[in-house]
Amino acid sequence: MRADDLVGVWHLVSFRELDGAGTPGVGPLGDAPRGRLVYTRDGHVSVHMMRGPDPGPVPYMGYAGTWRLDGSRIVHRIEVTPRHDWIDTEQTREATLAGGRLTLHARTRVDGVEHRRVLVWRRDRA
Repeated sequence: MRADDLVGVWHLVSFRELDGAGTPGVGPLGDAPRGRLVYTRDGHVSVHMMRGPDPGPVPYMGYAGTWRLDGSRIVHRIEVTPRHDWIDTEQTREATLAGGRLTLHARTRVDGVEHRRVLVWRRDRA
């Protein structure tokens, strides 16, 4: 995978949470999450995700900053986010790219608990 392979706009296909055995289950944004991921050629990243069309409050996740490719990992340096504990941190994602789909594996801490997540993105061909 090369950095040029990632540049562009991606649409969220799925966002799954993995249990202790690695079995995927519904993620924090439900069964029909919506999202956009943008990688620019000059190294900027922006990601926005929300729960699909459900009534009531809409959970939202997002951040912006810079990115770099490190082998098969993508490193996001976060500059702007509603999560104060992520500001000025680096978030590393294991990445695979196949058939116009980008799969990112993440380990993240939420309220002191580690979560393993898998996000699948589809390239925007518009």
